[in-house]
Amino acid sequence: MIRLAIQSKGRLNEDSLKLLRDAGIGVDDAKRKFLGKAENFPLEVLYLRDDDIPGVVADGAADIGIVGLNEVAETGAAVETVRKLAFGHCRLSLAVPKTVFPAPEDFFPAWLQGKSIATSYPRILRKYLDESGIDAEIREIRGSVEIAPAAGIADAIFDIVSSGGTLVSNGLVEVASVLRSEAVLIARPGLPAEKQALLERILFRFDAALESRGKKYLLMNIPTDRLQEAFSLLQAMRSPTVMPLAIPGWSSVHSVVEEASLWQTVERLKAIGAEGILVLNVDKIID
Repeated sequence: MIRLAIQSKGRLNEDSLKLLRDAGIGVDDAKRKFLGKAENFPLEVLYLRDDDIPGVVADGAADIGIVGLNEVAETGAAVETVRKLAFGHCRLSLAVPKTVFPAPEDFFPAWLQGKSIATSYPRILRKYLDESGIDAEIREIRGSVEIAPAAGIADAIFDIVSSGGTLVSNGLVEVASVLRSEAVLIARPGLPAEKQALLERILFRFDAALESRGKKYLLMNIPTDRLQEAFSLLQAMRSPTVMPLAIPGWSSVHSVVEEASLWQTVERLKAIGAEGILVLNVDKIID
């Protein structure tokens, strides 16, 4: 049995549980439970606050965890970052009242000298200030950091930014991005062999599920003499699959493409004679 710690609520909780489902691991995700079990895999799930996860994994109360890279950096916990998971993207940034720097590009770090900065991430902020040679007061606040300047608590803030809408609604402007974060899978160092083997099985499933995201499967018929042109458009995987049709001079081509460029690719394929194009969802990609 291996124990995984994930966030007890919020978007990261939802995305973590979705990844487990996509990996074929069914979990009792009742929010009121502190500890749940997988239905079809030797896995327990521990539901925690996000800032508790790195420490709990480092201490061995959980073997692995899914948490934001920002929390790993802030706690300084002795854990291994095993895999980036390509969701939960955000950044830790400095923001100041828009009245101070209406144009963010005019900001210069030395402005912070002698100022006060409100944050829930004092460790990361202190590192940034030290590396920039800035002496500023750090005021640690839990929750609603963005109201600090308007309330006269601090001159600036250092906080998580996703879309930036919260900053705008509080009259703030982002002036410097210090750390880019996303969800990561962490593990405590020195896992016993049996738990390391379970972790490898989980990674195999996670990789297959993550690799399939943002991809579509294309099937089409195309004149055989246009195959080389089609190959130049179908580069998402090692090589397209080609099979001759019963009609002379025609071939069937199968390939995986990036969803972001799907329509441009289809339009170009149509332009070189492709027809009967089918677009299918990709469930898993296993290398």
